[in-house]
Amino acid sequence: MIRPDYLKQGDKVAIVCTARKFSREEAKLAIELMNSWGLEVVLGDTIGLDNYQLGGTDEERANDFTKQLKDPDIKAIWCARGGYGTVRIIDEIDFSGFVDNPKWIIGFSDVTVLHSHIHNLGVETIHGIMAFSVEKSLVESRDSLYRALFGQELSYQIKGVEENRCGKANGVLVGGNLSILYSLLGSQSSMDTKGKILFIEDLDEYLYHVDRMMHNLKRNGLLNDLAGIIVGGMTDMHDNAIPFGYDAKQIILSITKEFDYPIVFDFPSGHGVSNLALNLGREVELEVLSNVVSLKFK
Repeated sequence: MIRPDYLKQGDKVAIVCTARKFSREEAKLAIELMNSWGLEVVLGDTIGLDNYQLGGTDEERANDFTKQLKDPDIKAIWCARGGYGTVRIIDEIDFSGFVDNPKWIIGFSDVTVLHSHIHNLGVETIHGIMAFSVEKSLVESRDSLYRALFGQELSYQIKGVEENRCGKANGVLVGGNLSILYSLLGSQSSMDTKGKILFIEDLDEYLYHVDRMMHNLKRNGLLNDLAGIIVGGMTDMHDNAIPFGYDAKQIILSITKEFDYPIVFDFPSGHGVSNLALNLGREVELEVLSNVVSLKFK
């Protein structure tokens, strides 16, 4: 995997809308955070645009992202917010030259479209807080993004939970939002997970739909040859009046019961209170013990 250059003092970071709209007023805290790290913020042309839910038309959002990709002075592109809309523009973004001159693409949730597509180009990305989430983000989440961007050591240790499947694994970390990964199956943006460690998280889904998505990933071969699974926040899950009968952890364990790779639940990344940064496309070392889980980026 190709690793973009780490950031340094004075570098420029562009904030753009690939999905939902984001105003210049809302950008103030994100700008302050980047400035405190010694970075200069460039607001993309889509910041402040209002096209119903979206931050501009599909053409405007695709053009803005392409513009920041092509600008040699921009060293990272920070997606303003998720929601929905990135898949509408992914095929209109011009990635020519990106592999030769890569830069960090940052975000989570709907930005999984970019993570998955860019992974197939062979370039690392960062799953982490977005500009809109700075206001409510924990210090540990912001600090982890700083370490990921500036090339400092990135490793995590969390308390183990009863449902975890113990074991050790090494592999490239891939993934993101489960609903988005599910929606990309069969497209050129669907990723190859063979031998890799799959990270998944989701928000506001019905349990039966989690079951449907996991079965579909399995039927498409994405779960068969994994090195391991890391499950982040499965946040605000819903059930029907007649219960589905299984929670998210039980669903995942049931669908993967024939495999012996380690599985981690409740990893503090995704839509939950904590959203630790993850270098997607990076080789990691995962160790799952009964009482503690460690994840180290190489």
